[in-house]
Amino acid sequence: MIIHRAFIREVLRACGAVGAVLLAIFLLARLMGFLRQAVEGDIPAGGVFLLLFLKTITYLDILAPLALYVAALLVMARWVRDNELAALSACGVGVSGFIKPAAALFALVGALDAAFALYLSPLSAQASRVITHELRARAETAGVVAGVFHETADRERVYFVERREEGGGFGGVFIYDGGGEEEVVVVAETGQIRGGEAEVGGGDFLVLQNGARYQGAAGSKEFAALEFETYGVRLKARARGGRDLPVKAMPTRQLLQQNDRAAAGEFHWRLSKVFMLPVLLIFALAFSSLDRRKKRFPGMLAALLVYFAYSNFLGFALALIRRGAANPHWTLWAVHLLFLVLALHFLRNRNRNMPLLALR
Repeated sequence: MIIHRAFIREVLRACGAVGAVLLAIFLLARLMGFLRQAVEGDIPAGGVFLLLFLKTITYLDILAPLALYVAALLVMARWVRDNELAALSACGVGVSGFIKPAAALFALVGALDAAFALYLSPLSAQASRVITHELRARAETAGVVAGVFHETADRERVYFVERREEGGGFGGVFIYDGGGEEEVVVVAETGQIRGGEAEVGGGDFLVLQNGARYQGAAGSKEFAALEFETYGVRLKARARGGRDLPVKAMPTRQLLQQNDRAAAGEFHWRLSKVFMLPVLLIFALAFSSLDRRKKRFPGMLAALLVYFAYSNFLGFALALIRRGAANPHWTLWAVHLLFLVLALHFLRNRNRNMPLLALR
């Protein structure tokens, strides 16, 4: 049917535009968070965009249902404004006549969302966790930027370099170390990070060339000075933390092999992200109105409130499951059933041109 193909085409086009806006907002918010971590020295600046890409892949399965829902609402609102729905209704095509193209949209977008929810998002979460641990376990100079004083997380050392050189080296190095009984200041012409050998305890060293080392107590007039051609400073690697994968980063196949509540809850949560799509599409059809004189803003606001209520109920149910206070196998599906019944009730009333909350 031509009208069905037009509906699918326009919803997909609007979904792309809405998805781009939502993705831009998400990227901006996450970028600010990663930049703050880079400034604080938690991660090196070079890892920001890699982590941003992985985090985006992780959350695409959540953004997709919202993008499709808003796109369907916008298309139906435009068709109401242009009297297209009224004309279709006069030809015997009611709101329920869009169930078939909505099912086609679910099959198309749902397959993509399932691929992300069941495979790509957990894989991205796993890679993001591993890379974050690796970045945070790097030497404390990973966040050093030329021309800027950099204080380590333990606030015991301050680094300053005039320039970054090819090959990862530094030029014009200044180091202040106040972590011991006496304060130490080291200056050098150049520096290079090198891995430590097993016989010297492993770890990384900052090997300095042609400089001087000054050591003394604060406020004292006595200090020791040492000039050197080569001098090594052991770098403090951050604790790597636990490497066990959380359930949200486990592959779906591994979740099915687990026999605990957390794994079962995570598996049903991944399926829930896909099952939200048909329920939201039914809501989108139900919130369309043949009366073009009605203001669109209240209807759109009510539709968005339904989405936030739906997602928050699911989030609350998931939290109960993770705390062990709810059954992991049916709690999420009880929420889905509740909103599916509500969506079908709204659609039935809309198809009969009745108020959405009418019980007759």
